[in-house]
Amino acid sequence: MRSVRWEPSKKDSEKAKIEIKSVKEKASERPGTEVACDLFVEAYCELCTRPEIFFLLVQFSSNKEYLGVKDLLMFLEVEQGMEGVTEEKCLEIVSKYEPSKEGREKGYLAIDGFTRYLLSADCSIFDPQHRKVCQDMAQPLSHYYISSAHSACLLEDNFWGRSDISGYISALGLGCRSIELVLWDGPEGEPVVYTSPSAASCVPFRAVVGLIDQHAFTASAYPLILCLVVRCSAPQQRLAAQCLRKTLGEKLYLEPPNPVASYLPSPEELKGRILIKGKKLPPTCEDSEGEVSDEEEGWELARRLGQEDREAPEGGGLRRVRLSRELSELVSLCQAVPFQDFESSRRGQRYWEMCSFSEVEAGRFANECPAELVSYNKRFLSRIYPSPMRIDASNMNPQDFWKCGCQMVAMNYQTPGLMMDLNAGWFRQNGACGYVLRPAIMREEVSYFSANAKDSLPGVPAQLLHLKVISGQNLPKPKGSGAKGEVVEPYVCAEIHGIPADCAEHRTKTALQSGDNPIFDESLEFQINLPELAVLRFVVLDDDYIGDEFIAQYTIPFECLQPGYRHVPLQSLSGEPLPHATLFVHVWHWDQHPVVVQVLWDEPGQFLWDEPG
Repeated sequence: MRSVRWEPSKKDSEKAKIEIKSVKEKASERPGTEVACDLFVEAYCELCTRPEIFFLLVQFSSNKEYLGVKDLLMFLEVEQGMEGVTEEKCLEIVSKYEPSKEGREKGYLAIDGFTRYLLSADCSIFDPQHRKVCQDMAQPLSHYYISSAHSACLLEDNFWGRSDISGYISALGLGCRSIELVLWDGPEGEPVVYTSPSAASCVPFRAVVGLIDQHAFTASAYPLILCLVVRCSAPQQRLAAQCLRKTLGEKLYLEPPNPVASYLPSPEELKGRILIKGKKLPPTCEDSEGEVSDEEEGWELARRLGQEDREAPEGGGLRRVRLSRELSELVSLCQAVPFQDFESSRRGQRYWEMCSFSEVEAGRFANECPAELVSYNKRFLSRIYPSPMRIDASNMNPQDFWKCGCQMVAMNYQTPGLMMDLNAGWFRQNGACGYVLRPAIMREEVSYFSANAKDSLPGVPAQLLHLKVISGQNLPKPKGSGAKGEVVEPYVCAEIHGIPADCAEHRTKTALQSGDNPIFDESLEFQINLPELAVLRFVVLDDDYIGDEFIAQYTIPFECLQPGYRHVPLQSLSGEPLPHATLFVHVWHWDQHPVVVQVLWDEPGQFLWDEPG
């Protein structure tokens, strides 16, 4: 019996009724009352066989109904872009995926085995080489994008949201490598962490540090940066410092910066270590505590809590806060300093000093002087935090700042949607370790790059991406409102996110009355000028829905795309896998100048030669 999984929709049920009726008619022509096994198998095959895969099989098998070893080898080389394929490798695939004993013994893939192979992890659209750490991890820390969270303890929004310690577990489990901790005076004499205006929602700092000690390196061995925003009194700061030392022990990185070095150590050198990002007392201060400058981050909440009784200095200068020596001494490679201007930083900022920028300030730099911001980030770490006006915990677009080389774009992990899709998809490409090496054009001192380039970049070959959206499988109905019809009428949007020259969106036509297994059969094409910074996002939407039309999405870095016929594993709005829900696509990309000839499926049973470029 065939083993292809079939999830029937209402439309499929109608088709099944027709097939059953046909079986009964054929059976009535035979003596006896039982339905012959061969008739049942024939009907079952009609229901389960996907025509787009069947026609693909026939094309590569020279009109046979199975792929022999040589047919499979040609398919893997020509369409799937695999190199060094051998007949032995093809026989391994047959042995693994062909369900029939005869097929395994004779060495061929019939329609069931071919379908199983195309749906398998071995044929994923995501390049398996990127499922493990595959980038050079010996570059300075400033040469990497770093997965960063803002308000990780929040479960909802910034104003009414509840806080819960599980938010930290979730963020660390997703490979987050930078977590913000805002320290407040606790009612029991010990510091607490909370970011909503409800005192009942606070989390004891001691509990948070214990959790971090437990989960810091479960998803990634590379360094974790704790960004301390101090809003508590000096006595409670001392308790916080003691807690960090006692709980984290040898994991804490406390070695002073090397004064003769020019760059931060690498993630490889800092494996298993926890860095504290925060303010540091000046060398001239010999007391147990002293005053340091402070940024705006965290004061919006203080105003809502009614705890802000310190006015900004006259003339608009920086606020001053009291800092204990114990907490100051925990800061080494990530000393927080106020940003003045790019020229002052070029002349006087030391490599272990870093600045935090509000989303608004960083956005202004990205628009007005993007080349200077790129140059600044070649040497120094920068952290971008959301505007305090985002009381609903919505997210900024991380691509707006990645394109300028900003390493740490702090995201509200609790808020799903496009922006978190981009963040989650982006950080999958290096074994989900939380670090992604930035493009060479953003690291090399001699290179010049303006993030707002509207055309191709000097020295960077543009790529053409040809994407054929063929079909969908087991698409769920949207949640949230009522459908106008009995079945979904889906369409697919393919979005490219990257530098402005690359941002584009194309959509397929709507598959009308197609049920949850629609045929789209539509080609889309994109030009990618900076492939290293481009992300492809598939979004499936329902054209026949009142309210929220979202069905599913999947986001993948351009560098992780595998060519050929692939299934896209669809996810929910929150990033959870949707069982058996996929898109079947054909992917091909090439440098803009060479001519590439490929065979594409045009109509069922027909094929046309396509000559791009």
